[in-house]
Amino acid sequence: MLCARICGLALLALAIGCGPNTDTSSGGPQTTRIVLVTDWKAQAEHGGFYEALAEGLYAKHGLRVTIREGGAAVNVGQLLAGGAADFGIASNSFIPLNLRREGGRFKAVMAVFQKDPQVLITHPRSDIKSIADMAGKPIMIGDAATATFWPWLKAKFGFRDSQIRKYTFNLAPFLVDKSAIQEGYLSSEPYAIEKQGGVKPQVFPLADAGYPGYANMVLVPDSWITSKPEAVQAFVDATIEGWSDYLYGDPSPGNALIKKDNPEMTDDLIAQAIDKMREYGIALSGDAETLGIGAMSDARWQAFFSTMADGGVYPRDFNYRNAYTLQFINKGHGMDRLAAFKSGSRPRDINTIRQ
Repeated sequence: MLCARICGLALLALAIGCGPNTDTSSGGPQTTRIVLVTDWKAQAEHGGFYEALAEGLYAKHGLRVTIREGGAAVNVGQLLAGGAADFGIASNSFIPLNLRREGGRFKAVMAVFQKDPQVLITHPRSDIKSIADMAGKPIMIGDAATATFWPWLKAKFGFRDSQIRKYTFNLAPFLVDKSAIQEGYLSSEPYAIEKQGGVKPQVFPLADAGYPGYANMVLVPDSWITSKPEAVQAFVDATIEGWSDYLYGDPSPGNALIKKDNPEMTDDLIAQAIDKMREYGIALSGDAETLGIGAMSDARWQAFFSTMADGGVYPRDFNYRNAYTLQFINKGHGMDRLAAFKSGSRPRDINTIRQ
């Protein structure tokens, strides 16, 4: 899944994304129309966006949002550049940097996931209790990983390219080989392995070992940030509220829309993904605990870029700071909403805005 997401974003038509579109046809208050394209088929990892739509949070903030699900054949960068979509989701920190390097005029405006859900997986075994213990052992990774998190593993733990074995996103080789190690996505492969193989694997999140990348970021064209910053702020604020409600309130409104867009998504798949996001602090950890969901920092971006530049992924003179902005986040928005949920109460507006 990670490979498809990265490869689907690798090509970019060098153009400026579409500009803001304000609708006054109804004669009522102005509403700004936004088409958001996701990085994959509808799933729990998009839940906060769907929750904000289902609960009317975007509408409350003066926006008319349409969510367009992604997939293997959907190129988010091209859709943004060609004007077929307004905002998009970037799977990981490489996407904004790669698009900018190729001439794209987009910035990440928020990082829903403070932790990249990339993991390494093993069968239960006594000789591996950390990622460091995997040094020198064969590891199955996809092609995209060789230019993404693998350079970090080499720098951090002394991994060598000779350890690489090809991962084709087929679990059969792992299931039959008790000594196998492979990459995965926190809410995907571990659950599938448990269901198909009847064994609960050991799961080692890269983020818990210090991997500095963000994930599930919102990409916005520079033209929107310049000409309609209030609409971008409204989208960010509503999205923060949506993710608070989805992860710590009642996710059923968002889940209904997810299953409508993607009928293959089942209740058990969604439920375990939500549990994983909560358990591992994917959205609410680090800076987000004090600055609010979506938080980013210059220090984290610098750490990520420096690591990848050291690994030869980017030239050292690349201006990575043009790939993101902190303009719309780190303001503590939604913290009162989270506090209400954690105290067992409900935000005061939730009953009035639900559709």
